[in-house]
Order: sequence, then C-alpha cells, then structure tokens
Amino acid sequence: MLLISGLSGAGKSTVLHALEDSGFFCTDNLPVEMLHDWSVSMQLRKMPAAVCLDARSGMSTEALHRAIAAVVVSDEWKILFIEGEDEVLQRRFSTVRRRHPFGNSKDLMHAIRQERETMAPIRDMADLILDSSHLTPYELAEKVDLFWKKPAATTTNMACSVVSFSYKNGLPPQADVVFDMRFLPNPHYMPELRLKTGCDPEVAAFLQSYPAVNEAERHIQRWLEMIWPLMKKERKQYFTLAIGCSGGRHRSVYMTERIALWIQSQGGLIPTIQHRELGVVYRWDTESSIETFT
Repeated sequence: MLLISGLSGAGKSTVLHALEDSGFFCTDNLPVEMLHDWSVSMQLRKMPAAVCLDARSGMSTEALHRAIAAVVVSDEWKILFIEGEDEVLQRRFSTVRRRHPFGNSKDLMHAIRQERETMAPIRDMADLILDSSHLTPYELAEKVDLFWKKPAATTTNMACSVVSFSYKNGLPPQADVVFDMRFLPNPHYMPELRLKTGCDPEVAAFLQSYPAVNEAERHIQRWLEMIWPLMKKERKQYFTLAIGCSGGRHRSVYMTERIALWIQSQGGLIPTIQHRELGVVYRWDTESSIETFT
C-alpha cells in the first residue's frame, strides 16, 4: 500500500491518477481519523491501494504525523512525498482558480513556504521524495511506476485490439491506426476460396505464396516495434489497430490474425481480435474464445 503526501500543486493528483490506471484503489483527501479503518479495509480486499494525506486534512502536523506513524508500521506500506520548487508551485497556482490550503496568507509565496515547513516532518518519513518541478505528467507517472513496481515486471496494462473490416462498410470508429490491404492479391477472385475466410488454411497458403504479403506483414511489425515503447511512455491505455480490405473476409482477416499472433509473441500483452464483417470477437487466453456479436 502507498501513502501519498506532499506540497499543494506538486502533482499528487497526477500520481493518484497514474496509480489508478495501474490497478490501484485510490482515495484522495481521506480524513486522518479514518486512516486506520481504511487500511484494514484495503488489507481485507487484498488489492493494491493508495491514499493521499496532506495539508487539506485540517489537522495539525503533529496529529497528522502521529496518525500516519500509527498505521504505517509494516513493510507493506511505502510513503511517497511529492514536492516542487517554490517558483514552480507559485506559477502553477497562478494559472488555476484554486486557493492554496494555506490561503489565509495574503501572499502566495508565503503560503507555499509555510506549507513546506509544516509538511517537513511528513517529508522526513518518506521512502521516496520526488521533485516534479521539471517533470512532465508522463515522466512523473513513470517515476512512480518505477517506485512501486518490481524491477522484473515486464507486463503492460495497455488494452490492445486488432480489428479486420471492409472499407465498403466504413472505418471502425474506435481505430487509432488503419492499414489498407487492398493492394494485396485478392482470394475473392479464386472460386475455390471465395466462400472461405482469412482464417482458413487454404486462404493463408494462397496469400503466403506472394512475397508482397509477407513483406507487408514485416513492415507492420517493424512499425509496431518503433511505436510501442513510445505509446507506453505516453501511458496510453487503449490501442486499436484496424486492418481493412474490400470485403473484410480474406486479406484483412488473414493479416489481423498474423499481427495479433505477433503481438502476443512479444510477451506481456494478449490482444483482442475482432473480425467485424465475420461477426466474431475473441481472445486466445479465454476458455470460450469465440463469441458472436451484432
């Protein structure tokens, strides 16, 4: 479990949102009196959890310190303190309409320095102190991930879908990226293949006999290899790759199967496969993999 604290405007909300995206149950601005019960509840749930406590609690620093020290006594807890340079925090507050928690002070810089001094005992308890002054929200979130994740963790939380479709029925509205396969040889014009689909071995054998098909597959793989680390760095949560052809039954279906298999072979991600014109969607990791839909 993680306890998040720090200075106002330093990025605590950004940290909580990042943790929530990573599967944490997050609670912001919890009354300190409820910290013990919250901790017990999260332990019973047996799920990752994070709570934010800071100057907004309305309690004295001594009371806040005692409450945290009474609960955060096991190795299951880690404390993360987020701070920033005075001038950076002043600039951030100057661009929003929120009042500083120490708003009784007429001077914003004085309020920032007063909060920094008040929160110093909590800062001293922290397992990690992050200065967000010169970090983008993505960089701050990445550093938080490195703090709580095990070094050997290689999985990604991104949800990936690969969709085949027919251009005559329009582009899939959820598509992030679209590849057009209409330049490839069309099995539709082979009478013995017309009623089959790109999932059938006969259609696959026909397409694989053309070097252009294999080259197109390699180009898509290389493109994904290039963008994948960049999307993870941007903390993209959903990615839909759409592959189209004229009828949405042969070329696009074949390439969708091939690319989805390649994505899974890279480890850490099992994509959802949707053949829109065939009316099926499935994942290879489910016991009942094929499901019809309308």
